[in-house]
Amino acid sequence: MSYELKTAQNNSKLNTQHSSLFMRLPLPQFAGQHRPPGHIAEVIETATTEFLAQCLEPENLSFPVMPPFGSWVKSVDEESGNQIYAVVYHATTSPIDSVHRARALGLSLQDLREQQPQIFAMLKTEFRAAIVGFQPPPDGRANELTEPATVYQHLPPRPPQIHQAVYVCDVAEILHFSEQLDFLRTLLQMPGAPVDALAAATIREIYQLRQADRSWLVQAGRSLSLLLKDDYDRLRIILSQIHL
Repeated sequence: MSYELKTAQNNSKLNTQHSSLFMRLPLPQFAGQHRPPGHIAEVIETATTEFLAQCLEPENLSFPVMPPFGSWVKSVDEESGNQIYAVVYHATTSPIDSVHRARALGLSLQDLREQQPQIFAMLKTEFRAAIVGFQPPPDGRANELTEPATVYQHLPPRPPQIHQAVYVCDVAEILHFSEQLDFLRTLLQMPGAPVDALAAATIREIYQLRQADRSWLVQAGRSLSLLLKDDYDRLRIILSQIHL
């Protein structure tokens, strides 16, 4: 056997052993990370009307949690200090490598953890959120304990910057923001989104958080009727999707 052929065979064996060893290495558990409560994602693309965020990797062998359709998230424009509020309207989970597609393996989630743990590091979960308003930083003049913070239901001067943290909104923030309903116009005009389903999902979540506040739901229905210009078919479809 020639020296070149023997060397090639040895290199092939080493590469196979190295690849096998790499595939069996456990993924890090991220024990050193201490995320603030509700910190779920990071902005990776930003625009005037929306932003794209990538969900953070979980602290165990699992897929990142995908925020629900129509749920509320927030981020910050550090230059102005504005807190930006947005509603999730699209989410995807896909391979990090855009060249290769995921394929069916026929394994349960537990089987994946035991047999293919590297799978969890090869996928990413992203979501797009429509910006619906913002809250300026406190100016020091208002008493934050007695006066509610001012929120504006129109586009902020700037969206959040790249790599800003994205948080789930607190219930109190959602209730306070939804005391006005101007944000529904923004949702119904969002290009590329299933706007009727988005409006229904957003109203449904708020209605549930408000513990079936009938008067608020009637007000939301009236606002929708005005925005839809008496398109009763669309209004009926939207309202039919609102339930506890």
